Amino acid sequence: MTSQQMLQKIKSQAGFIAALDQSGGSTPKALRLYGVPESAYSGEQQMFDKIHEMRTRIITSKSFGGNRILGAILFENTMERQIQGKPAARFLWEDKQVVPFLKVDKGLADEKDGVQLMKPMPGLDALLDRAVKNGVFGTKMRSVIKLANPAGIKAVVDQQFEVARQILAKGLVPIIEPEVDIKSPQKAECEKLLKKHLLEHLSRLAPDQKVMLKLTLPSVDDFYTDCIKHPNVLRVVALSGGYTRKEANEILARNHGLVASFSRALTEGLTAQQTQAEFDKALDESIGSIFAASKT
Repeated sequence: MTSQQMLQKIKSQAGFIAALDQSGGSTPKALRLYGVPESAYSGEQQMFDKIHEMRTRIITSKSFGGNRILGAILFENTMERQIQGKPAARFLWEDKQVVPFLKVDKGLADEKDGVQLMKPMPGLDALLDRAVKNGVFGTKMRSVIKLANPAGIKAVVDQQFEVARQILAKGLVPIIEPEVDIKSPQKAECEKLLKKHLLEHLSRLAPDQKVMLKLTLPSVDDFYTDCIKHPNVLRVVALSGGYTRKEANEILARNHGLVASFSRALTEGLTAQQTQAEFDKALDESIGSIFAASKT
């Protein structure tokens, strides 16, 4: 029953997805913005301990809950840890009514044809099995598009859907994330090619194969309406991609039916040095503004 409840929540409730999945490469920056310098930890283990403290503080805050947040994307390391004595994914759903997702990609390959594909994922099956055992609902995987190269963009979408089918076969819902770099000199052109390939692949899915899309806030308002309305798409969520929270919210509010899945824009303004009351207030304001922009 639980996964059916999760499905209904993702499909129809107002709210957004919190991206709490910074991994190896992006963790030092996330910690630095949170007020934890690299001198405060030594080695990868201590670094992941510090980021887990930050994520735990966010997730256990009274401001963080299923009334405004649909789901949260976790990093593999977080899924293997506990929050208040309970496995992280179970805590999210049982204590906060927030649907747990897991980032499954292993990072980006070197740029070729104006894009960065995902690195190979030889251990994906085993990871997906662990995710199912942990009560995770879906997964997320990211590629990056930098130039309007038809071959490159086709390769990105082909790879995303190939992996998505592997994820669907395990009974999980994939979030397909072909990010268009907001600094791309050909951003709008990239988005046109991307949408064409997305719609082609979506049309090949069986009626019961439901996916989600995580896309860069588009250059043209309401550009992804066809994807939002597609019967195989549960939800289209937007990444903040380096925009400030204010900028991201303004663009998001102009895109009807698109909801947020912000990472840096969500945690902007939160620091380790804040008292619990200050932290809760800052997080409440952040969540409130992103929730409002997602409701349009």
